[in-house]
Amino acid sequence: MAERMFELLEPALTRHDPNAAGAVLIDGTLGAGGHAEYFLQRLPGLQLHGIDRDENALELSRERLAPFGDRVHLHHARYDQIAEVAETAGLTGVDGVLLDLGVSSMQLDQPERGFAYAVDAPLDMRMDSQEGMTAADVLNTYDHGALARILSEYGEERFAGKIASAVVREREIEPFTTSGRLVELLYATIPAATRRTGGHPAKRTFQALRIEVNRELDSLRAVVPASLELLTVGGRLAVMSYQSLEDRIVKRDFAQAVRNTTPAGLPMDLPGTAARFSLVTRGAEQADARQRELNPRSAPVRIRAIERIAPEQPTTDHHDTERTRR
Repeated sequence: MAERMFELLEPALTRHDPNAAGAVLIDGTLGAGGHAEYFLQRLPGLQLHGIDRDENALELSRERLAPFGDRVHLHHARYDQIAEVAETAGLTGVDGVLLDLGVSSMQLDQPERGFAYAVDAPLDMRMDSQEGMTAADVLNTYDHGALARILSEYGEERFAGKIASAVVREREIEPFTTSGRLVELLYATIPAATRRTGGHPAKRTFQALRIEVNRELDSLRAVVPASLELLTVGGRLAVMSYQSLEDRIVKRDFAQAVRNTTPAGLPMDLPGTAARFSLVTRGAEQADARQRELNPRSAPVRIRAIERIAPEQPTTDHHDTERTRR
């Protein structure tokens, strides 16, 4: 999907120069550096700031992007710290922000990280291996109600209550440490009819645990508004979501950003009420058949993009209004 992300962001990055000289792109979810490499190759003047909370990802990207020299700036941080990263880097505004949400292919392909349910591995699931609780900690310490809530809310799991009961029962016998035992519990708990038609029985539970461990939705709720505020006029934000919970948040924040708050019926916009952003994509775009064939993991992707069309508009305060009336 790098090509489509480039198509969406390229107009913002090249609006002052065809080689993107002087343009700044923040890749908030750097991963192994695939998107970053694509942009840097296509735009020889581009300056790229990459953010990732995963130190392993940063090390891989550092090697991969080394040929681009001082055009690359890497930051070990969560993507919801984008404003702090920009301030530290001396950036007062940027031309583009790219967010590729969820777990990366690199993380899925490292069994020891515990993200994948297809292999038996330690139940870790932390994107930053030095920070916070693991998936095993969640399973072994959360009470029944908390477990059922995250499975239902973050995994949209129909059998959240039954799974939570089974986890609480089994951890009294022995604490959970590996993914294999959890997968066995899920096979035993989820009805056979559902297992035959609803995809892998572990998919929703693993998604819920990963989101809880990494506070992904909280970070997403913070990063979208922060990214929008960093954009200069003409700058764009493009987001790739892989599940409905993520896309719902992005859709809501984009809708709020493009809303004009002038009361209906007035002949002109009131100060501070005109929309400062415009949608680039109408609705959420999906991967086409060719992209899905080339990369099956792109099947659930939803892409949305937005452009800043106006600067911050100061509202007229009460005293100014009173003086105007006089």
